[in-house]
Amino acid sequence: MPQIAPSILASDFTRLGEQVLACAEAGAELIHVDVMDGRFVPNISMGLVVEALRRMSPLPLDAHLMIVEPERYIADFAKAGAHYLTFHPEATPHAHRVLQQIKEQGVRAGMAVNPGTPLEYFVPLLGDLDLALLMTVNPGFGGQKFIEGSLERLRVLKQMRDQLNPECLLEVDGGINRHTAPQVVAHGADILVAGSAVFDGNTRENIALLRESYAFAS
Repeated sequence: MPQIAPSILASDFTRLGEQVLACAEAGAELIHVDVMDGRFVPNISMGLVVEALRRMSPLPLDAHLMIVEPERYIADFAKAGAHYLTFHPEATPHAHRVLQQIKEQGVRAGMAVNPGTPLEYFVPLLGDLDLALLMTVNPGFGGQKFIEGSLERLRVLKQMRDQLNPECLLEVDGGINRHTAPQVVAHGADILVAGSAVFDGNTRENIALLRESYAFAS
């Protein structure tokens, strides 16, 4: 069964601990942490709040680094307690070096691409990745509409993954809800990042409904 990774960007920060625990109790498998620097994407969000989250979360932390020069911060986020570190090749001239840095820290390595980035960026690195993240909206803000062309990109990425590294997990991020979740699962997604679909309303009920929506899609 594909996993759910609630994105705390959409949570109520005044109730963050409570909501993280609610996600765990509802059966979510990961907590997705969007780290944005206002340069790579037009928004600024949490930095090393990962350390505080690690203390309060019973779930592994999936840190998505939407920042330029991620190589400067890999050791810091690893030390803070991230279980997955995902970077963008568009944000660094040394993607393979960043991958090596993550592995050297003993953290699971992920790489993400934006909707306009060719999937060929994955080819040289996919064999060493633990996670391949496909952005299904343009990153930077929550609540955006799922880009329909993403389904074909996900299908192609799954073929690449199956050929080069079947153990690598496929994650989708952006516009995931009860309508789009069955579609991405049917096209091969292993992890679904969901923000508004989880935190708008009752967190436990929302996760249950989201999981129910794709229960028979894979």
